[in-house]
Amino acid sequence: MHRVNLAIIGAGPAGMAAAAEAAKAGVRVLLLDEQATLGGQIFRNVEVGSELRGAVLGRDYRRGALLTDAVAKSDVDYVAKARVWSIEENHVAYSTPDGEYLVEADHVLLATGALERAMPVPGWTLPGVMTAGAAQIMLKQSGIVAREAVLVGSGPLLYLVAVQLVRAGFPPKALVETQTRSDMRRAMTHWRAAMRGWRYLQKGAATLNELRNAGVPRYVKSRNIALLGSRRVDAVHFSCGGAIHEMATDTVLLHHGVVPDVQAARMAGIEHHWNAQQNAFVPKVDPWGRTECDGVWIAGDGAGIGGAMSAELSGRITGLAVAHELGSLPRAERDRRANPLIGQRNVELSIRPFIDRAFPPYHEALAPEDEVTVCRCEEVKAGQIREAAEQGCLGPNQAKAFTRAGMGRCQGRYCGLSVSRILADANNRSMDDTGYVRVRPPLKPVTLGQVAALHDPNAPLEQAGGHD
Repeated sequence: MHRVNLAIIGAGPAGMAAAAEAAKAGVRVLLLDEQATLGGQIFRNVEVGSELRGAVLGRDYRRGALLTDAVAKSDVDYVAKARVWSIEENHVAYSTPDGEYLVEADHVLLATGALERAMPVPGWTLPGVMTAGAAQIMLKQSGIVAREAVLVGSGPLLYLVAVQLVRAGFPPKALVETQTRSDMRRAMTHWRAAMRGWRYLQKGAATLNELRNAGVPRYVKSRNIALLGSRRVDAVHFSCGGAIHEMATDTVLLHHGVVPDVQAARMAGIEHHWNAQQNAFVPKVDPWGRTECDGVWIAGDGAGIGGAMSAELSGRITGLAVAHELGSLPRAERDRRANPLIGQRNVELSIRPFIDRAFPPYHEALAPEDEVTVCRCEEVKAGQIREAAEQGCLGPNQAKAFTRAGMGRCQGRYCGLSVSRILADANNRSMDDTGYVRVRPPLKPVTLGQVAALHDPNAPLEQAGGHD
């Protein structure tokens, strides 16, 4: 076991920014990430991306190279392909292709980012159906383009992926969008705050104009969405504008928002609460990223969805705060550097209430029909969750015993919110009262051999109970 001042889990914008800022202040930093290169999901493969790929993905993507360069030029100890599977009392266990490691850190920063919200609609488990984010990952990582795709759902990422497909030379067949005019009217009550983020509004308008010029059809206020097919998806069925549509396609990209990836934070014992604005559980953190668990911090979208720039700013702020806690940075210097960053972050976040109300999750996927699969790992349907509620099941941890939902390989990452929402509705309880799946080590699948490899053969054996 070795010791560091700060262990950062996740090398996306928040993790990279925090690492560079803390290292600059003299903090000994260990940066762990599952991917082979720096960047996280948002800046995946940015270091090796070609000029053509950069042009397809846009200026915001290319900006990630500034962060990766800052980390590369710092004293940060960066470990790629590191799968963290346990965080307990500031001890972090992780596996790499070279072996298993256990590190003791004075402070641990979780920069695990966000996950796409699961969108369980009829047929969503068919081959040929994936998330819009997954299609974007293929484009960033391997230059593979989803062709003749139909994009279904709502949110800025849907438009971004669509326009990237256009630039790649394979425009989508259509966008089947679920937001309504009523949603936009509700969003307009936040227009004053949204104007502080006018650059995002301008960028959104330019994106829609690019799609319009490319001739990509948009079907807004779509309902009754179902993906049809037997061996793989063959068509998208939906109603829009008083008409029934059935669009042939063999590729469907789903998206209706992102949510904080709370698995590592839950395992670390951090308290969470339901954020109705973002329709997600978020951890309780202060403006510096400090949690109630001593020595554990969270920065970026894992603390609440704000976007890449907000995540980067949050990472810098938390990096400065940790450096101060360790005695490497005087309070006055911390505040001098952090105050402008906090102001910039406030501007970045000003657009969020507008976006959250303009593009809410698709209601029919939040409350799916009984025959729709919710937990793909264990093949549990929404109706089975409702039946469990009728039998007295109040929360998702009980639902594991009733149905095995959340007990598969993903450990509830993708079905957890859906199970909680179905139970909350069925029992007429709040999401906070219903709760979320309990997360225990291992955070990611590991073998018994990997766990055993961390045992020190020279350490005395600990036995449960005494012997006479």
